[in-house]
Amino acid sequence: MKAFLVPLIRPVITLCVVVIAFVLLWPMVVHYQFDPWTRDGRVRADIVQVDADVSGLITKVLVVNDQMVHKGDVLFVVDRARYELACAQAEARLNTHRAEFQQAQRENARNHALGNLVATETLEQGQEKEELAKLAQQQAQAELNVAHLNLDRTEVRAMVDGMVSNLTLRPGDYVATGHPGLALIDSSTLHVEGYFEETKLRFIAINDPVVIHLMGEDDDITGHVQSISGGIEDRERGPSTTLLANVNPTFSWIRLAQRVPVWIALDHVPRGMRLIAGRTATVTVVKGTSATLLQSGRHN
Repeated sequence: MKAFLVPLIRPVITLCVVVIAFVLLWPMVVHYQFDPWTRDGRVRADIVQVDADVSGLITKVLVVNDQMVHKGDVLFVVDRARYELACAQAEARLNTHRAEFQQAQRENARNHALGNLVATETLEQGQEKEELAKLAQQQAQAELNVAHLNLDRTEVRAMVDGMVSNLTLRPGDYVATGHPGLALIDSSTLHVEGYFEETKLRFIAINDPVVIHLMGEDDDITGHVQSISGGIEDRERGPSTTLLANVNPTFSWIRLAQRVPVWIALDHVPRGMRLIAGRTATVTVVKGTSATLLQSGRHN
């Protein structure tokens, strides 16, 4: 009997090892092949390009690179003295036109008071002169308002809370209207974008809990799926001058799954972790019991 069992021992052991390996490795195969996760994730944020609304020499730079600022903080100042003089000139023109308008009013009122002693043509000319003087005064008032607005815009302020980046401005530099002087990373828009294969999108739904691991960090970030991109670039289709489809006439036996951006909103960031736009992240959409536990923790 023992002699009969000896030849079976090795096949049975081999079979047991294979079964155990299958049981242990199959969850890993399912996770890596089918579960919605990706190592192709990035920390993202809106970048606000800060530029001057008026041209001139920079007289003050009040921030430094990588400084946190708040909405309304002055970042740099542009040639305020020049625009103060422009305000004074505009105010002088307004006073001149106001005096001319008042003079025209008095002359027109005096002519009408004389009644028939003044020719109709003179009355019409006086009325027209008063109206033109009034329009000139209104135009001068508008020019003064613009001058004051330009004076206010010499102080370039932060439009959002965020971090100053790529600051190269120095006092004495000349800035032109509409040319970006620095970038401001909007801290309120920090999020993670995970680029998932299209074959895994059916396993992802809005508000699904997500675990995010940043490269080089020990702790994880938790979040949830906020949105899934509605479109990506078709690389097989080029521009056309005839408004007709221009499709690349190639076909590959091996087709790579397209990557679709999924926007991940952040729910909890561990204390001390630095969220820097552009950092690499591994994004895992949590399913099953783990998802229930993660969601309950998010709402607590």
